[in-house]
Amino acid sequence: MDNEIAITGVSVFVSIKKEIYLFIKRSFDIVCGLVGLVFLIPLTIIIKLCYMFTGDFHSIIYKQERIGKNGKPFNLYKFRTMVPNADEKLKELLKQEKYKKEWELNQKLSNDPRITKIGNFLRKSSLDELLQVVTVISGKMSMIGPRPLVRGELDAHNGNHDLYESIRPGVSGWWASHGRSATTYEERLELEYYYIKHMSLSLDIICIIDTIKAVITKDGAK
Repeated sequence: MDNEIAITGVSVFVSIKKEIYLFIKRSFDIVCGLVGLVFLIPLTIIIKLCYMFTGDFHSIIYKQERIGKNGKPFNLYKFRTMVPNADEKLKELLKQEKYKKEWELNQKLSNDPRITKIGNFLRKSSLDELLQVVTVISGKMSMIGPRPLVRGELDAHNGNHDLYESIRPGVSGWWASHGRSATTYEERLELEYYYIKHMSLSLDIICIIDTIKAVITKDGAK
C-alpha cells in the first residue's frame, strides 16, 4: 500500500511539474512573439525597400505548408530569401545529377543558386525567421522545438512520426543551435529526437543561449 501511494505521489508530482513547464514555455512563446512583432514592421519595410532597389518588386513573404504537432499541416511564413520562381528553378536544378544527389541526401543545397544576395544576409543573420513569431503567437509553433518539415520529408529519411510530431515545431531548436546546416540529415534527426525526449526548462535555456551564439558566429548557417 505504501509503495502504491509513493508511486502515485511521484506520478502526480511529475504531471504537475510537466504542466508548470508547458505553461512557462507557452508564456515565453507569447512574450517573445509580442516582442518580435515590435521589430517586424520596420524590418519588413527595410527588406521590401532593399529588394525594390535591386529591381525585385515581387512579394517578400514566402509561404509554405509544413507539418506541425500531431501531423497537422499549417502555413509557415518567412521573408523570401530566394528568387521569386524558386520552386520552378528547383525543378530545373534537380535535373542535374550533382544537385539531385545533394537534395535527396539533405533536402538542401549547400551553394543554392536560387538564394539572392539579400536573402543570403537574411539567412546568415536568421532575420528571415522573424516572421514566424506570428505563427508562434497563434500556437502552431513554439520558440523552441524541432524544425517544421514539409510533407513527405520525414518519410524520405525514415523518420519517427509519433516522436517528431508529438510537440509543436520550433523557430529554433536543438539542431538549429548545434550545427544547423553543417550536419547530415540523420544527425539532424537525432538532435531533434534528443530534445523531444529530454525537453525541459533547463534544456530550453541552453538552446536559447546556443542559438544566440550560433546566430552571432554564423556557425553552420547556410
